Amino acid sequence: MARRDRRNEDGGRKLLSSADRRRTSVRVWLSSIQGITLLTLLAFGLGPLYWTFKGAVSPTQELLRHPLRLWPSDPQWGNLSHAWTDLRVGHYLGNTVILVTGSVIAHLVVATTGGYVLSVLRPKWATPIRWLVLATLFIPGSISLVALYLTVLDIPLLGISLVNTPWAVWLPHAASAFMVLIVMKFFDGIPRELFEAAKVDGAGPFTVFWRIVLPMSRPIVAVITVLTVMNAWKDFLWPLIAIPDTGEQPIAAALPRLAERAEQSVLIAAMLLAIIPPLLLFLIFQRQIMRGGEGFSGLKG
Repeated sequence: MARRDRRNEDGGRKLLSSADRRRTSVRVWLSSIQGITLLTLLAFGLGPLYWTFKGAVSPTQELLRHPLRLWPSDPQWGNLSHAWTDLRVGHYLGNTVILVTGSVIAHLVVATTGGYVLSVLRPKWATPIRWLVLATLFIPGSISLVALYLTVLDIPLLGISLVNTPWAVWLPHAASAFMVLIVMKFFDGIPRELFEAAKVDGAGPFTVFWRIVLPMSRPIVAVITVLTVMNAWKDFLWPLIAIPDTGEQPIAAALPRLAERAEQSVLIAAMLLAIIPPLLLFLIFQRQIMRGGEGFSGLKG
């Protein structure tokens, strides 16, 4: 009886009961709502991608005369090859890969070690450091651009300049309070008994970090990697400032300059080639991203 009452109580909390769902009118209504919602999400999600693809293979004159035509009358597939060779999109994508790879490594090192210290080791000064890290999230990035540029222009105590080097992008990207906080939140969900048992067995802080924490942190590492790739791939302002050499700039900083001399259709083809790599990366690792979100609600076991 208690189980039946519990089931009825749980069922009463739902928007629609099982009896309502069996009614033909309710099923039709739910199917219609779900179908409209799915089509709306597809339109907003895939619409811009399709429009970019359509513009990439359209003649420039047709784009100007009939911009709302759903498909070009004479597709120009050569626009993609022209963008790759004439606009040197492949070269700029290579620069982007170098900058993004270094940013990912820097992010992972800083976020995992910082989160480990603040969440697992928890020294006496951990609480004020947490508040200071959180406070940096309320500082707009544009405010610190001048100070950041002066820092990479002349590194204090070292007297060297990082301008026009990948380090000028890698090191500032590594100082991400948001990444440290989400890793710290993930580490907070790891049972403390594991760390105590490791200490009893004689494991030091580095061994606990390398043998216990990192193997259990694969979901959040995947999340950090994808988020860093997305942010670093589209970053425009800081690489433009830190790397004034146009030949070493990433694709996001090069596209506005290429727009001054490229045909519209070839420029859109270059934009299409620029968004394909991060899109594929997200599709490949979307399962790991979803698993990483489970860490914010705590670990079981």
